[in-house]
Amino acid sequence: MNFLRATFAVITKDLSGEFRSRELLSAMFVFAVLVILIFNFALELDVKTRSTVTAGVLWVTFAFAGSLGLNRSMAMEKDRGCMDGLLLAPVDRSAIYFGKMFANLLFMLMVEAIVLPLYSVLYNINLFQAGFLGVVILGSLGYVSVGTLLATMTVQTRTRDILLPILLFPLAIPVFIAAVKASMGYLQVLEMEAIRPWLNLLLVYDTVFLAIALMVFDFVVEE
Repeated sequence: MNFLRATFAVITKDLSGEFRSRELLSAMFVFAVLVILIFNFALELDVKTRSTVTAGVLWVTFAFAGSLGLNRSMAMEKDRGCMDGLLLAPVDRSAIYFGKMFANLLFMLMVEAIVLPLYSVLYNINLFQAGFLGVVILGSLGYVSVGTLLATMTVQTRTRDILLPILLFPLAIPVFIAAVKASMGYLQVLEMEAIRPWLNLLLVYDTVFLAIALMVFDFVVEE
């Protein structure tokens, strides 16, 4: 089985399993909607202030919902014994990482696809701008690329629910800062010169952590 077919097989396995059980997506969706509603009722903001806090509120919501999904995704593999089966398969181990990573990315994008229209209605802000949506995809890719690797490391520990956010959030700070700044730039219609450095940081972060995960995933799953 070649690399792409193995990666696609892992993605298909995760998607079909989730669509049968709906454990992961429902938890992420309910959590994200509750956070948005709490912010909506807790912050009584005028129109100008909304545009300045929107990026921060959204990325806090995505971060918490994403960590919930990453933790649950790897926990299900361990509880069902699927990870041992994957490691015994005659495929490149990096195909397992990319399969899990892209499946987690799809789950996160599905939740974001529901949260963004809801947020637009509640806060009366148009979030459907090409540049803003591109930042959401780049930021989510960086977050799940490092999150999938760390979730694989922590899934064998008894305190995995606590340990993953403790390890993940400090490493994800650069991607959150860049995503919030770039998102805010698009929402406030700033010049491209002000947004470009944050987009470059997102691209570099995604590339670096995908390369690191590719190099160390074998060692992580063996240990």
